[in-house]
Amino acid sequence: MSNPEADAEALRCGALVEDDRPTGVPRVDVLSAREVPLGGPRAMRVRRTLPQRERTLIGAWCFADHYGPHQVAASGGMDLPPHPHTGLQTVTWLFSGEVEHRDTLGTHSLVRPGEVNLMTGGYGIAHSEISTPNTRVIHGVQLWVALPEEHRNAARDFQHHVPEPAQVDGARIRVFLGSLAGRTSPVRTFTPLLGAEIVIEPRAALSLAVDAAFEHGLLVDSGDIRLIDTVLRSAELGYVPRGADTLTMVNETDAPARAILLGGPPFGEEIVMWWNFVGRSHEDIVKAREDWEASSDRFGVIEDSPGGRLPAPALPNAVITPRRNPPTR
Repeated sequence: MSNPEADAEALRCGALVEDDRPTGVPRVDVLSAREVPLGGPRAMRVRRTLPQRERTLIGAWCFADHYGPHQVAASGGMDLPPHPHTGLQTVTWLFSGEVEHRDTLGTHSLVRPGEVNLMTGGYGIAHSEISTPNTRVIHGVQLWVALPEEHRNAARDFQHHVPEPAQVDGARIRVFLGSLAGRTSPVRTFTPLLGAEIVIEPRAALSLAVDAAFEHGLLVDSGDIRLIDTVLRSAELGYVPRGADTLTMVNETDAPARAILLGGPPFGEEIVMWWNFVGRSHEDIVKAREDWEASSDRFGVIEDSPGGRLPAPALPNAVITPRRNPPTR
């Protein structure tokens, strides 16, 4: 997915500050989303929870968009022409609908509910994402993972996986990245990560053993879910610092509740994000934008792609300034 904002914000994202709070009940910070249009006269709107002032990274997860359910007849669905990425991996997960993915590796893949597509855009890749004609409702999440310095210029890659669900304590869990509830995803990443869809039955309680070296984020899609001692509502993301080895979740409603659980060890590198690029400096971003606008070989060409390329917005009139996660309490 692209970040189509005309005035794309430049972010310098710092490593997390150590959490030296006393032991006890893990803290849950509640992050609210802001709405962002995906461009065009009938723009589909998405709810963006990462990055924001309160938190720029959860592990290596650096971007989280949550969208739908949207009636395609009203919103126009997803229609993102070829656009570039550097220094990251994109993770696509749908709850409903179907999206056609094409990229400059030559990949032509359909993204469906319960199936994960992970694309690596290290040195440079481009892709398009268009909801298929038979899609009536589009609903899902688009996530980005920052690549560490050692691998930020990694070769283009694409992986597809259909996780087998696990049934645990009144919940169904699909692990699309990392390990949880006895399931391990074969999808390759460059830092330890966790990504899973969790559907909790009405009024059910769930206790999950997790890696205490990870920080976690629970993005609620539907229902009210009590994470540890804090109720999260639809489109809210609950952040738990590292140190917790168990996460408890309770569905507070009389209908199934659904959420996406993200996790990873604190990302110890400072990164710069702007538009669809992740780099380490303002100069990295300038160069990536120049290469895209010049149609350089860095990003390649998507064969048989309908329509034109997505142009990059204008760069900010200043050098990117730092933005870091707040000190932990």
